[in-house]
Formats: sequence, structure tokens, C-alpha cells
Amino acid sequence: MDKIIEVTGLKKAYGSVQAVRGLDFYVERGKLFAFLGPNGAGKSTTIDILCTILKPDGGEVLVDGHRLGHEDAGIRSAIGVVFQDHLLDPLLSVEENIRTRAGLYHMAGKQLNDAVKHAAAAADVTEFMRRPYGKLSGGQKRRADIARALINTPQVLFLDEPTTGLDPQTRKSVWESIRTLQQTTGLTVFLTTHYMEEAAEADYVIVIDHGDIAARGTPTELKASYASDQLRLAASNDHALRALLEDRGLAYTCAAGSVVVKISDTMDALEILALVKGHIKGFEVLSGTMDDAFIGITGREIRE
Repeated sequence: MDKIIEVTGLKKAYGSVQAVRGLDFYVERGKLFAFLGPNGAGKSTTIDILCTILKPDGGEVLVDGHRLGHEDAGIRSAIGVVFQDHLLDPLLSVEENIRTRAGLYHMAGKQLNDAVKHAAAAADVTEFMRRPYGKLSGGQKRRADIARALINTPQVLFLDEPTTGLDPQTRKSVWESIRTLQQTTGLTVFLTTHYMEEAAEADYVIVIDHGDIAARGTPTELKASYASDQLRLAASNDHALRALLEDRGLAYTCAAGSVVVKISDTMDALEILALVKGHIKGFEVLSGTMDDAFIGITGREIRE
């Protein structure tokens, strides 16, 4: 197993508030890693530490073999960061913004030109490289942000809620670009997001809450452990259906005109359907989602 990020005993406090309480985790090279948590859970503090913006109070961090606090320049050369807020100059063109960023890495001549072309192609911004950043749509701006972060050919790309504020269609398009970039280049992506359908595409997920790791695993593992599947029944005889479920000790709720029975596995629906088929006119089996799992882990929705 090739670990590109290793975090051991990471701690950070702001006065009496313990923002991060001894985190231990690692990220595998070339994987899409989702780092989730409610507001105030410690996500931003952790990311700021990993990106050398903030000094920890304790613990050790290795990023691509560089030790935090001793080889911070090496860490900065190995990472690219896309923050939630747009940071590029609105008056400069996309290309000018990217070239300005390249100057921080002392690029010039052919090396600079090649790096700009590579970053533009990888982030799919070639068609609007000459347009002022401030005149771009939300999705185009986000792609330009990603291109800027790729100028140094990073080993790890940090994406802090990269699709927040975008409409669903644009969000999907940007997300597909991110996933394609990760899969075709082998880039390691460290993602935070408020959209659980994006987290569901990750290779591995860690959920933190109150500065501690609350859960970890693949999306499938988290859904299996913390989310329930549902059987939604459209009753033809509502009274008889409920009475039958109650007689068999099957708990249910009513939602949107349906009788909803929680099941531990989708296959469990078959036995219930055989039992109630004379009292229903339709049904739907729904698998547990990452939203369900997140609520099961933290007791609240991610946007609270």
C-alpha cells in the first residue's frame, strides 16, 4: 500500500476549543479520498494544516514523503489546492492567471508554456483561456481554478467543496471532469463536499465530528453500517396493510402517501411483499444512501 498522506495524532486547539483531537488516518496514492463532517467538525482546520497554512499543536504529518514543519516547501510543491471561494483575478484572463501562478514555481520559457498547456488541457479550459476570469460562468471559473492548481503538476489535489453554489447540471459536469482527471492521471484527490452523491463516488471516506473520526470506510461499507434500505408500499387497502404489518411486528412509517418499512437488506423485501401483496397496488425498494449514512453517523445533516 502506497500512502501519499499520513497523519498521526494530529491536534489543534483555539483557546479552550479543541478543533482537532488527535486524528489518525492515511490517504492512498492515486485514490479519491472524501473527508466529510458537519460545519465546525474540524475539516477546514485539518486541511489548512495539511496544506501548511496552519501549524498544528501536536502530531505528525507526511505528504508525499515530506514532513510537516520540516519540509513545508516540499509539501507545497507536491500539492495543488482549490478553495471554495474563487481566488483568481477577475480582470486577468484565465491564461494570465495560470501564468501568474506558475511564476511562484520559478517556471519560464518552454517549461512554463508546456505547463500552462498541460494544465489547461487537463482542466478543460483551453477554449476560454483568453477570456477574463470575471466574465466566466460558475462552471468555467471552477475549471479555471482547477487548472491553476494543476500548474505545478501536483501529486495531491485538495478540493474544498469545489461544486458548492453551482447549478445541478454544471455541478455534474465539473464533477465528471474531476473524476476523469483523477482516473486518467493517477492524481490523488482529497475532497470535501456537501453533496453526498459526490462522496459516494470516492474510493474511501472519513467522517469527522467534534474533531474526532466518527466513521471510516468505503461508501458501500458506510451505507451498510449506518444506512437502512427501505421498502415503500402503495396501499390498495391502507387499514388492512397497516394491521398486517403490526400483527407481524414490522415497524413502519408513513411518508408521501406511502407506507415505509425499513429493511436490513434489499432481499428482505421479498418476504414482506409476499405477505402484503393482497393489500398493495405498487412498491419501491430503495437502497440506503450516503445522506442516510451521514445522518446515522453524526445525527444531523451535513449542511447544519
